[in-house]
Amino acid sequence: MNEPVSRNIVRAEGRVSGADRQTHFGHRSVTVWFTGLSGSGKSTLAFALEEALIERGIAAYVLDGDNIRFGLNRDLGFSPEDRAENIRRIGEVCRLFGDAGIVVLTAFISPYVADRDQVRAIHPEGTFVEVYVDTPLEVCEARDPKGLYAKARAGEIPDFSGISAPYEPPPSPEFAIDTSQPLEDCVAQLLEALPLSLA
Repeated sequence: MNEPVSRNIVRAEGRVSGADRQTHFGHRSVTVWFTGLSGSGKSTLAFALEEALIERGIAAYVLDGDNIRFGLNRDLGFSPEDRAENIRRIGEVCRLFGDAGIVVLTAFISPYVADRDQVRAIHPEGTFVEVYVDTPLEVCEARDPKGLYAKARAGEIPDFSGISAPYEPPPSPEFAIDTSQPLEDCVAQLLEALPLSLA
């Protein structure tokens, strides 16, 4: 459903545009959408990139999958329908961050191509950067930082991406990265690739 349930609503327009905010901050606002399996390194990479951006005077903020499920999306589980709603809500939050002039970094498994494409579709052209954290399942499972793969293999966690639920890799991400290389190298590659200049 693309239309709001409420009918008696009208969009409010402020006096400061998104372009005004970008000029104020001195950089473009983009959504950097990290997608990959659990344990692939999405959050680690997003938080390291956030730190590097802040050090360079760029307004940035990480939206992490687990953190969001403690608050905004605490009413959602991991069924395909709930996953889709989880990503839809986050996409809308990212669009708001973009309008605010901020670089927003997301770390969500976001296993379905269609859901990620819907998020891309609500962003202005060129402001959505999909980063595929391309870490093989066996590496993610060997890392298993949260002990989730062991639980999924034991049948304790249903609908677990890559084990008992699908993960659909991006067919054409803006950037794919292998987190087996040093973290600082990953961050350096992303800093060079991100379209943040106003020029």
